[in-house]
Amino acid sequence: MKDLQYYKLLSEQYPTIESVSSKIVSMTATLCLPKGTEYFFSDLHGEHEAFIHLLRSGSGVIREKIETLFSHSILESDRAELAALICYPKPMLVNKRNSCPRFKEWSELTIGRLVLVCRDVSAKYTRSRVHKAMNSNYAYIMDELLQTDDTDPDKRRYFRALIASIVKSDSSDPLIIAFCHLIQQMTVDHLHIIGDIFDRGPRADKIINELMKYHDVDIQWGNHDINWMGAMSGNRVCLFNVLKIAISYNSFDVLEDGYGVNLRPLSMFAAETYQNDPCERFQPHVLDENKYDPVDPQLAAKMHKAVAIILFKLEGQLIKRHPEYHMSGRLLLDKVNFEKDTITLDGKEYQMLDTNFPTVDPADPYKLTEAEEALVENTLASFRHSAKLRRHIDYIYTHGGMYKVSNNNLLYHGCIPMTESGKFDKLVLPSGAYSGKALLDYLDSCVRKAYYTGDENSVDLMWYLWCGAKSPVFGKDRMTTFERCFIADKTLQSEPMNPYYHNYDDPKQSEKIMREFGLDPAKSHIVNGHVPVKNGENPVKAGGRLFVIDGGISKAYQSKTGIAGYTLIYNSHDIELAEHMPFKPADETHPLAEMHSTVHIVERMPRRMTVADTDAGETYREKIEDLEKLLELYRDGILGEKLED
Repeated sequence: MKDLQYYKLLSEQYPTIESVSSKIVSMTATLCLPKGTEYFFSDLHGEHEAFIHLLRSGSGVIREKIETLFSHSILESDRAELAALICYPKPMLVNKRNSCPRFKEWSELTIGRLVLVCRDVSAKYTRSRVHKAMNSNYAYIMDELLQTDDTDPDKRRYFRALIASIVKSDSSDPLIIAFCHLIQQMTVDHLHIIGDIFDRGPRADKIINELMKYHDVDIQWGNHDINWMGAMSGNRVCLFNVLKIAISYNSFDVLEDGYGVNLRPLSMFAAETYQNDPCERFQPHVLDENKYDPVDPQLAAKMHKAVAIILFKLEGQLIKRHPEYHMSGRLLLDKVNFEKDTITLDGKEYQMLDTNFPTVDPADPYKLTEAEEALVENTLASFRHSAKLRRHIDYIYTHGGMYKVSNNNLLYHGCIPMTESGKFDKLVLPSGAYSGKALLDYLDSCVRKAYYTGDENSVDLMWYLWCGAKSPVFGKDRMTTFERCFIADKTLQSEPMNPYYHNYDDPKQSEKIMREFGLDPAKSHIVNGHVPVKNGENPVKAGGRLFVIDGGISKAYQSKTGIAGYTLIYNSHDIELAEHMPFKPADETHPLAEMHSTVHIVERMPRRMTVADTDAGETYREKIEDLEKLLELYRDGILGEKLED
């Protein structure tokens, strides 16, 4: 009876034998189509210009398509211009209208070329899928142009007449834009973001705006994402971590212009509290200039110090609330001798590099002053009141998780915590002990509980995920922010990596992780981010079973990596690793934006992969099986068709 009830519900969607049969035929045929192309990005860190360029250009794949189609028929400069047009159609069209005296002829030619590129990138999809991705205002015209048979002379004349009519009616610009957007959509079938959208770079908000335009996106949360998610969940320590990182990298635009967070109370508090303090240890790293909210560097340094002191106090309070975190070693403010301006750690005394702490009470160093309390609450209210930020955090929650298994690939940002002997390490909490897959599943539920229910322990745990020794998104023994601010001895600034990172190049360890998540190591991979691949290091680990794709799209890491990021591309033929050079935006000296990429094939498929080989194919087969049963129930008269009169 339960099964019959399910089929009765299914019959509401497919009320006749004809509708069921049609859907079975359609889905069975779809299984034979080539697998869509998946793109994997990691550690975007707010670098919106570079990421958006990579996304719109298909990490160089669109330029490769153009080269294949037109290398013998049009000039190299025209091919470069066509690629730039597909990435940035609106500004390119404005520039072309102003600079091209025969703009209408150029438009006719360009529409024809865009149609050819669009046919190529959309060939592996059903006509219905392509049609759904079209701009509805131009879907009829676009469909006609894409489906016209060039080998038929009459159809060819129709094709040319259609384009000429569009240009003559001065409707070419919106059609060109629609084709460019469709090409972008068809190039990337599925988008995987392996963590760390936020921090360091200038505009994480613009990255999320771009992601929200795409039809199929998943996100594996990184430690920097968790920081922002924790702040929006009400974790004050996460909030002041967010502020500290943003201010230290001069990223005022994302806070104030991007999300409308009011930093005026903080600037006033800092200017008053540290008015005669040069705050030399807190000068911001200026990787990008603020366009909308420039802040005087000296004021930024004062704000940075004010936030840091509040952060260390809040951390101390949280550590004391949760002895189960085993983080008492990070209680450092109470180790400062405020008379001698020194700090004693592990029995050794060190000179402090900065000794001006006007808001710290030596008798109770972790207590906030009244002014600090008010500042914390006002800033938290402003942060959580941002409607745009709320939408973005909602999106990260609904599209994200601690990990994802997709098409025999295991995706996660940081690590699977391990012991030195290579066993899965246990995180022991009042609710139980967790390791391996169970650890990530448990933490995933806690992250959601923090945001959706406000559970206090889960909210506090968000900070542990940011910097705890057994956090799978952190992957280090400790975070030495305090030491970097106040102690010169660099040995105290080290942050030992989790043993996972000593083991993950070992095929046996990677295979062990795959089996833990129910994957067959013979045909599976791990895709990992978080740790930048240093210059000269191979991002392909464990004999080709594990890929580390943090290649330094963030400017903060490019001196270490020597490049500007990786994109892992998994199409129907092979797995490719695209290696990118630093992004050059368009300006007077470079009229076209550039980001040169080198693509390496790292694994060829034994045969061309089809939809039948994917997770979607498994879903299709299950649906076909259900529809075949429904068809049987109709034909046996157990269920009646709902025929129209």
